[in-house]
Amino acid sequence: MKTTLLVALLAATSFTSSAMTLTSQDIQEGSRMANTFAYNGFGCTGDNLSPQLSWSDAPEGTKSFAITAFDPDAPTGSGWWHWVALDVPASTLSVKRGASGDIKGAKEMSNDYGATGFGGACPPKGHGMHRYQFTVWALPTETLGLPEKPSNALIGYMLNSSALDKATLTATFVTE
Repeated sequence: MKTTLLVALLAATSFTSSAMTLTSQDIQEGSRMANTFAYNGFGCTGDNLSPQLSWSDAPEGTKSFAITAFDPDAPTGSGWWHWVALDVPASTLSVKRGASGDIKGAKEMSNDYGATGFGGACPPKGHGMHRYQFTVWALPTETLGLPEKPSNALIGYMLNSSALDKATLTATFVTE
């Protein structure tokens, strides 16, 4: 009897809960990104546009979002931050292609190229395929309350320690 009740309760819970999801019209999980999303510099020739992203099923209590793009395969010992957009209003559920620099209400931070906003894919020539993790973070506050000019490592720490949920889409790129 207890087992039957437990199974029924778990089944009902699984139908009512949903995980946050992230989709894109521009990039697909595990697939190579087009040169449209590659950096224009550092030996790469791309359009340096941020991809279109849409997210859904943010948890209750979400007051803002953050968007990040991170390359864990960069030969730095600490990865490479390609995009950090904070304080994205909770009413925003998508960004269009090329939205970096024009996300209403958001604060874009410096990427590891040293510029503000999105910096496209550009693994070193001959370094093989790199993964680019695009993540949308659901946050319980309207702002992270970071100090002036925080490092991306500090931002990553704050996002990981305070996120209510997150969804990641991982695309790839290789410089040939």
